[in-house]
Amino acid sequence: MGTGRDLVLLHSLLADRSAFERAALRLARKRRVWLVNLPGYGGSSALEGDSIEDYADHIAALLDVLEVGHDTDILGNGFGGFIAVALAARHGKRIARLVAAPALTTFPESAKQPFYRLAELASTKGMQAVLDLASRRMFSEAFARRHPEIVAQRRLALEKADPQCFRTACFALAKLDSSAVLRHIQNPTLVMVGAEDATTPPELARQLAANISGARFQQLPGCGHCPQIEDPTGFSGVVKRFLN
Repeated sequence: MGTGRDLVLLHSLLADRSAFERAALRLARKRRVWLVNLPGYGGSSALEGDSIEDYADHIAALLDVLEVGHDTDILGNGFGGFIAVALAARHGKRIARLVAAPALTTFPESAKQPFYRLAELASTKGMQAVLDLASRRMFSEAFARRHPEIVAQRRLALEKADPQCFRTACFALAKLDSSAVLRHIQNPTLVMVGAEDATTPPELARQLAANISGARFQQLPGCGHCPQIEDPTGFSGVVKRFLN
């Protein structure tokens, strides 16, 4: 949607591309915004691979198919943020600016356990079984209480994801460690995180920014894991100021 310099948005593990719709309308006033359904979401076919690096290579190939220029900016939220970071490390010359909103270098061992649990539930009982845990990881408690209709909408979208693709994504996140490749990233980078994000905690997102040369770091107050949903105006404002 929109016209101008290309901006590609990659969604989180717990959402599909529709999670960006409210923020995308604001970003598209001066950008051509691409909303991508990652493999297994929104009818997108499965990925032939099982690592974040494989997803990054997949997105690099997609950019060529879309015939967007090398001045294309990439923004990823959560799972999409990890993919965007890997894309910059592996194909940095293919893109311009990077927004990880948010991502981490790696997950502590204790933080990997929910991914194993989500993977097990999805593969054995289907996507319906992951919705309660996913909802708690997506939003701050205050936002969930105020906006049950948005929580319900997000649950419905996630329920449509392919369970086996979701399982693959969970394991890809659990095994990721990008510490050895962050030094390869030369793209101007913003790491942005909700101040109340319990899934990708701000202190760990700050460490990611510290390990990327010249990267900026910013928290969005009052937001959980998906600030583009909780505060689309604040989210899009930060992104526009950085990209401009």
